[in-house]
Amino acid sequence: MESASDTQFSVLEKVPVTIFETSFDASVCAAKEIAQLIRSRAAEGKICVLGLATGSSPIKVYGELVRLHKEEGLSFKNVMTFNLDEYYPMPKSSIQSYYRFMHEYLFDHIDIPKENINIPSGTIPEEEVEAYCREYEEKILKAGGIDIQLLGIGRTGHIGFNEPGSSKKSATRMVHLDRLTRVDAASDFFALENVPKRAITMGVGTILAAKKIILLAFSEGKGKIVQKAVEGPVTSEVAASFLQEHPNARFYIDRAASEYLTRIAAPWTIKGVPTDGLTFSPYEMKKAVVWLSLKVNKPILRLVEEDYEENGLAQLIRQEGNVGKVNITVYSLLQKTITGWPAGGRPATREKYDYRLAKAETKKKIVIFSPHPDDDVICMGGTMIKLTNQGHEVHVAYQTSGNIAVFDHDAKRFADFVSEYMAALNLPGFKDQEELRKKVEESFIGKKSGDVDIPEVQTIKGLIRKTEARSAALACGLLRENIHFLNLPFYQTGKVQKNPLGEEDVKITLDFLESIKPDQIYAAGDLSDPHGTHRVCFSAITKAIDILEKNKSEWFEKCMCYLYRGSWQEWEIQKIDMAVPMSPDELYEKRLAIYKHQSQKDPAVFPGADSREFWQRSEHRNRETAKKYDALGLAEYEALEVFVDLKNLRKMIQI
Repeated sequence: MESASDTQFSVLEKVPVTIFETSFDASVCAAKEIAQLIRSRAAEGKICVLGLATGSSPIKVYGELVRLHKEEGLSFKNVMTFNLDEYYPMPKSSIQSYYRFMHEYLFDHIDIPKENINIPSGTIPEEEVEAYCREYEEKILKAGGIDIQLLGIGRTGHIGFNEPGSSKKSATRMVHLDRLTRVDAASDFFALENVPKRAITMGVGTILAAKKIILLAFSEGKGKIVQKAVEGPVTSEVAASFLQEHPNARFYIDRAASEYLTRIAAPWTIKGVPTDGLTFSPYEMKKAVVWLSLKVNKPILRLVEEDYEENGLAQLIRQEGNVGKVNITVYSLLQKTITGWPAGGRPATREKYDYRLAKAETKKKIVIFSPHPDDDVICMGGTMIKLTNQGHEVHVAYQTSGNIAVFDHDAKRFADFVSEYMAALNLPGFKDQEELRKKVEESFIGKKSGDVDIPEVQTIKGLIRKTEARSAALACGLLRENIHFLNLPFYQTGKVQKNPLGEEDVKITLDFLESIKPDQIYAAGDLSDPHGTHRVCFSAITKAIDILEKNKSEWFEKCMCYLYRGSWQEWEIQKIDMAVPMSPDELYEKRLAIYKHQSQKDPAVFPGADSREFWQRSEHRNRETAKKYDALGLAEYEALEVFVDLKNLRKMIQI
């Protein structure tokens, strides 16, 4: 949406918001502001007091600060830090501790005096916590107060661990964590039951006392809560909304996190903004009409001029000439997204139109990338089945082993099975296998959540996921020789926390694509994956694609790349470039393929915020998408799997 004044669209935003193209850009900007303050205070011979946060949001800020220290001589000798929070109880050595987080990402790489580092302790005896919290507050005051406070935001709207109901005047204290907050943290602790129920946190009042506040929010998953905190009322139910009352607070967000702000989602609804200054691109026109159709509960072709005028979209009619042209244009754009032939090649003769039975006249090579060993069938299993049924050469590439997402008892059971099997058949090597079984069992004795498995256990868990993935792919009609396991190195830490994307990850991805030279690529386009694996896998693919484009690879010039979404959300209707319908029978076939992933059922190790099984989430999402298409006046289907063209997405969001 183009306008003469971007500021006009901010009238609903009660705290300043800066939207950056990428989270990296936002992080660099925040780091520069911090660095400038550190240097100016050093020049004055004064100390700089920083309030610091943990979680995924500030990681790139810390990375940039480390770079500034190592490459540009930024010194932290005049810096004192106070961290927001810590789980309770929580030993410093635990991989989930914020003490360890801060040292791994920042403190171990800069020259800050150790005595200037302050992180709430998760090991204080409970009877001493109240006094300890008072001392933490006093220490902040003695340092002169916090100059810049860095924040993230949780899905409950919490800042620090100030959950819904926190008072505006609250100070550092012990708190009980909201269930949603604990669910979001479950992946770091390998199960919800392992997540502490309490934490020590700075209070809202402590945070608001900072001279300047920068809140970071990145990815689609933060969009709804950002909108509530920025545009909604000030309420204790959304602690971040208190920032509206701070004289020097600002939100730094990426484009993905801005999707629900009114100036992005529906700027034409903002009162006081002259709509005659709006210019609707084809994408914006589609977004506006879809929004209007769903809002007034009318199919697109039944929308009339009054609907547009009463909902701030009269300018769209003026721009296009008449309401009929707008309706037909958008309806046609959506209609063209629906296809039962995702790779093309539909037979020309009428009797061969049935995509469930007919073979495509033009055979294509297809590569489907799956970050984890089950994302392929969960997210596009119906399309996989169609592609194989239509005779295309379909390859699936599992980018990681997914071995950390297997319960210990499953690994123990499989080790026991192999031992019993070898004993029953009196096979050579039984004694070695029996020793392995004992070693596996002993490794689980005293094991704590987050402890890295011994190599033998990692191998067993990886094989469990590998055989399940192969079984599911075969159920979708793929040939065994077309099932590939890339085992990207970044994943192979044995921990939830992975290594950064490396050159070897990109090289493996690039070499694989060059070996197949596909006509179509499918990949997970998630930027808000709670584990981070999807984001890194997607980055490996886009970097490989960038190399192919730079080298002007002949085969790649005609290659299409479509993105599906993972288990957490679906593409917005206006972004969809291809919608593949499924009949009830096809949806059931997809469910059976998902069932092959037995280790991810009842429940999965990392279920995310949704407690339903993956097949239930998948079917619900596919059916809901079909219902939206139906509500817009398009054909009614049992379910739809939808995809976005990477090139089009890159035009909308810089990735």
